[in-house]
Amino acid sequence: MHTVIAFDVSDDRRRYRVVKFLKALAVRVQKSVFEATDLDDAPFLRLRSELEGIIDLGTDRLRYHRLCAACARRAVHVGNGPLPLDSAEEFVIVGDVSPLPSQTVRFAKNALEDHTPED
Repeated sequence: MHTVIAFDVSDDRRRYRVVKFLKALAVRVQKSVFEATDLDDAPFLRLRSELEGIIDLGTDRLRYHRLCAACARRAVHVGNGPLPLDSAEEFVIVGDVSPLPSQTVRFAKNALEDHTPED
């Protein structure tokens, strides 16, 4: 299962420990947001236990979003941030893309393929 982990940790030392732990298991997609792919129930519970042991429950926050495969494929990514590598196809932009420099853009395969508008 695809899992998005967002955090707000006030203390620098605790925040460093959270980031260090998450970097071993997930891809950092924003400063305080990580994405983990193929995180089944048991590993997810271990991740939660470890993270919740690091933070101060009175001042810090963690947020977990568990997404099924179909929901994860429908995620829309805008910009040049990293995507989980197993769900991305790489393209290189060439030519004048002012004001942006030449960059590599990863676009999730079939991001909108399964999307059906709701009535």
